Amino acid sequence: MRSSVAPGIWLLRTFSRDSWYRGFVLLLTFLIYTCFHMSRKPISVVKSRLHENCSEIIQPPNATHDPNNTTWCSWSPFDQNNYKELLGAVDNAFLVAYAIGMFISGIFGERLPLRYYLTAGMLLSGLFTSLLGLAYFWNIHKLWYFVLIQICNGLVQTTGWPSVVTCVGNWFGKGKRGFIMGIWNSHTSVGNILGTLIAGVWVSGPWGLSFVVPGIIIATMGVFTFLFLIEYPEDVDCAPPQHHVSGGPEENQNNPEDPGSNPYSHQDHSLEAAAGSSKELSAQPAAISFWGALRIPGVIEFSLCLLFAKLVSYTFLYWLPLYIFNVAHFSAKEAGDLSTLFDVGGIVGGILAGLISDYTNGRATTCCVMLILAAPLLFLYNHFGQSGIATSIVMLIICGALVNGPYSLITTAVSADLGTHKSLKGNAKALSTVTAIIDGTGSIGAALGPLLAGLISPTGWNNVFYMLISADVLACLLLCRLVYKEILAWKSALNTDTGYKEI
Repeated sequence: MRSSVAPGIWLLRTFSRDSWYRGFVLLLTFLIYTCFHMSRKPISVVKSRLHENCSEIIQPPNATHDPNNTTWCSWSPFDQNNYKELLGAVDNAFLVAYAIGMFISGIFGERLPLRYYLTAGMLLSGLFTSLLGLAYFWNIHKLWYFVLIQICNGLVQTTGWPSVVTCVGNWFGKGKRGFIMGIWNSHTSVGNILGTLIAGVWVSGPWGLSFVVPGIIIATMGVFTFLFLIEYPEDVDCAPPQHHVSGGPEENQNNPEDPGSNPYSHQDHSLEAAAGSSKELSAQPAAISFWGALRIPGVIEFSLCLLFAKLVSYTFLYWLPLYIFNVAHFSAKEAGDLSTLFDVGGIVGGILAGLISDYTNGRATTCCVMLILAAPLLFLYNHFGQSGIATSIVMLIICGALVNGPYSLITTAVSADLGTHKSLKGNAKALSTVTAIIDGTGSIGAALGPLLAGLISPTGWNNVFYMLISADVLACLLLCRLVYKEILAWKSALNTDTGYKEI
């Protein structure tokens, strides 16, 4: 007598071959970008060691320092009174290079094999991240060394985002893109959390290992990427995704990329000409130009919105541990561990933003509402967030969700929507360039935020938070036109009950 099929085998058989490959690519790209963010985080944790108050630390017997010098244990050149400006310059070296390189990276990403391009970027990222940590073991105290390594690291790390978004876009169609990419984009927060925890292990001792270990991990992941990344479904005889659904009114209503249904899409013949004519599936589409990508409806608005949203997010990324260290007076490791709660909130916010935007078919409105709610929460956290550990935990998670939710949605689902826009007539070659434009513009804000925080923080942390709130409001205002069109589209759908009319 035979037994029935084993439950585990039955479960495996419920998924098709294509589904297994799609799941594998989604997991691999998740791990890839987790490593990228993990390698960026240690600098924010180690800042509290580069400059610390040494008054309570017992000097060694053979010390030659002035007894009144309270920074004798800090790492030169960050032992001076202008240490915040110097640390801001180190942050900014990475972020400015990243912002500039991102605009170029998308163009290369469309014209080079993604597997080779991504592998090279990860190996070099591992090298430059490790070189930052080797400054401790080689006893390097030159500011130019830290700045130069950060510039190089910023440039090579631009290979990551356009490549992984393009790869995921090649495998996944419209469907529930917001929800799927909301879960997938939690790699940003997971990477930040892992980077913080790994850096925290050595921050109070040989802090160089806080950089070397993440550097080794991302380089190892680069080798794994070279061995296993699959760029296109066709490479393994899988069916390509369907980015646009054609059919009746009900289908069109569920397809926000249709120029007749999307509130910020228009039939633009000149845009279609820029994207190239419709081609057979087997044909290789031409890469879209930079200006052609800019003319896709919604690209400019979302890019500028992301500039201010990322300004807020990256200021927290680079300065939150130091803020908690200075204001709440926790140890360096405790401040780093507590700051991970902001990223935990970011995971929740990214998933909620994707789920809500899928359900409402309103990407811009979802972003705008979360940005509106984030502004007063930032004010409350600054004034009451350090009144108790429970209050701090709750407010950090909520702030993380509201700040990183729009950032996550724009860099993933919105970028993929616009990169596979209906007016491109199936030319998914635009995806890497559109992603690079949106994230590159956002990276300008990511560079400005930590720089401004470094310049403003000597005047008081309150002023830093006022700057963040102002940026949050500006991000919201930039989406007003798209929100208005989405509202009109919803009203039209309710009145006709047959789908969105063209606006």
